[in-house]
Amino acid sequence: MRIRSKPWAKEELRACGYFEESPEAYKGKWKEAFQNDNPIALELGCGKGLFVGQIAKLHPEMNYIAIDIKLDILGVAKRNIETIFEGKPVSNIRLVQRNIEQINEILAPEDGIDQVYINFCNPWPRGKHQKRRLTHTRLLLKYKEFLKPGSKIYFKTDDDALYHSSFRYFDEAGYHIIKATEDLHKQPIFEENIMTEHEKMYTEEGIKIKGILAEVEE
Repeated sequence: MRIRSKPWAKEELRACGYFEESPEAYKGKWKEAFQNDNPIALELGCGKGLFVGQIAKLHPEMNYIAIDIKLDILGVAKRNIETIFEGKPVSNIRLVQRNIEQINEILAPEDGIDQVYINFCNPWPRGKHQKRRLTHTRLLLKYKEFLKPGSKIYFKTDDDALYHSSFRYFDEAGYHIIKATEDLHKQPIFEENIMTEHEKMYTEEGIKIKGILAEVEE
């Protein structure tokens, strides 16, 4: 996702009570960051924050760590989240700037993440780049280091090749696929489906949204 430089982003995020500039400090103790024992969910590649803002507002009983590699887009996410929360305190979201490749530097088994959301990640179509896919076996194994048995991954994509390849990735990494669909809007597989910005755009273009619900095997 390309985004113009936001010179204000760094300063606003640093002044923001829910941006974690040094997330490594909470590895293994993220409940301390939230100051409660609520279950923790993770969004990988949160983009402009519309998804995490909406789901966090709907579920105050959950905590959400939203990760993106780009500081500028996290600045946009921060503003969008505050708009969604209508000026009320944002207590159950933590924004983190990190490359997903570094995920195990900030999360540990003790964190016991309950849910992972992967929404419209880069499909990396070229063969030599496919290992960068967020559902690739290599990364799914990294996630298992901090996921609890029974933890779920909610995956959505518009890309046919990524969708079909992900079945093999989940199997190779030892996940169980609970449900899958090639048309999420006609065959819902999630208890709730919060539409992302990309999802709305692709749907308006007539592109079917694919989805997979997988879990870490007990």
